[in-house]
Amino acid sequence: MKALFWDLLTFDRLMTGPVIHIIYWCGLALLVLGGFSVIGGAVGVALREPGIMSWILAVPVLVAGLLVLLVMGLLWRSFCELYVALFRIADDLRVMRAFVEQDHGVGAARPSAAPAPAQTSDIGDKGDADLVSKI
Repeated sequence: MKALFWDLLTFDRLMTGPVIHIIYWCGLALLVLGGFSVIGGAVGVALREPGIMSWILAVPVLVAGLLVLLVMGLLWRSFCELYVALFRIADDLRVMRAFVEQDHGVGAARPSAAPAPAQTSDIGDKGDADLVSKI
């Protein structure tokens, strides 16, 4: 329990990954409530005035509202998947870092880049007469 608390306190363990699933289901529940309100709005449009014209108007309201909810559901899903993917990448990077530290040791010195070889120039090695002949 103490290790879990310390991981959360030092941000070694990210708690947003499991929480995003709860947020997704809550958002999906709100979209379902929106679906019920679209159906209720379409029925309300149909019952407002007597006659066939109100029902003809209610059908496009119902179809358009349900299509909007479908698109919103897809956008909500992709938004939540983006966050899940980001947190999984963070977890994978943490595992990779632990593997590298275990393999190479924590305090091991990292090899420095080898210095680039010095480039020699033809100009400094030859005399001025050779330079003039090259021109």
